[in-house]
Amino acid sequence: MNIKGSTNIVGLIGHPVEHSFSPPMHNAAFEELGMDWAYVAFDVDPNNLKLAIDGAKSLNIKGFNVTIPHKINVMDYLDEIDEVAGLIGAVNTIDFSSMKGYNTDGIGAVKAIEEVTSIKNSNVVVAGAGGASRAISFYIVKYGADSLTILNRNIQKAQDLAGDVEGSDLIDEVGADSISNINSYLDDADILIDTTPLGMHPHIDDEPVAIANNMHEDLTVFDAVYNPNETVLLKEAIKAGAKPVYGIKMLLYQGAESFEIWTGKKAPVDVMEEALRKTLNLE
Repeated sequence: MNIKGSTNIVGLIGHPVEHSFSPPMHNAAFEELGMDWAYVAFDVDPNNLKLAIDGAKSLNIKGFNVTIPHKINVMDYLDEIDEVAGLIGAVNTIDFSSMKGYNTDGIGAVKAIEEVTSIKNSNVVVAGAGGASRAISFYIVKYGADSLTILNRNIQKAQDLAGDVEGSDLIDEVGADSISNINSYLDDADILIDTTPLGMHPHIDDEPVAIANNMHEDLTVFDAVYNPNETVLLKEAIKAGAKPVYGIKMLLYQGAESFEIWTGKKAPVDVMEEALRKTLNLE
């Protein structure tokens, strides 16, 4: 990578950021397209968030990805928030040319799932009710799901999220229940989405949210965990003959979406995926 006076800079802000997979993915894309751009990670203390945004603007930085713990507070310093990012209440991508915030986490999951099956008119079950579930749930209903059921250990959290999603008027039917009742929802489900950290490295032997016996062949199973690539849940899905969707694809497509917001160019998804796989030692 040859950084010059003319190089356009984009990057990531978070705290911490040293384990980010985004720089290799985006820099591989810039190199592939022969673009004079570079992607850098910046560790920003929460107390310095406003200074970081003002400074980036002054330095003519083109865009940021935003990760924990800044996704919510950063909205205070932007001029405009994309509609779905507003509904989610969190931003993970900033375009400095318009000072606009977007959330590409949900669209990353949606595009990963749509590689395998259509979300439109489907019955979707989501395990978990945290930030990832919130981002994905709003995009699932935006893409035309027929019904959505949110399951969580803390039922109140599931009910609160279901109420917010229903309040968006994008869907009529949103249910909420305890995750312990998941088996009673799987028969009628077309898509199961797991946003819980179950099975994430180093806890790769966790009990999955569902097992093969309770899945059917027409089910598509997406796990947001990407390390390991084949989680305990996806192993069960494969055993059941269901269609697995890997967490790495969500990372890939949320990154590609950010790339397109900043550059206006089509992201070289295959090159980005190869860089991601190398970074995560999946080669």
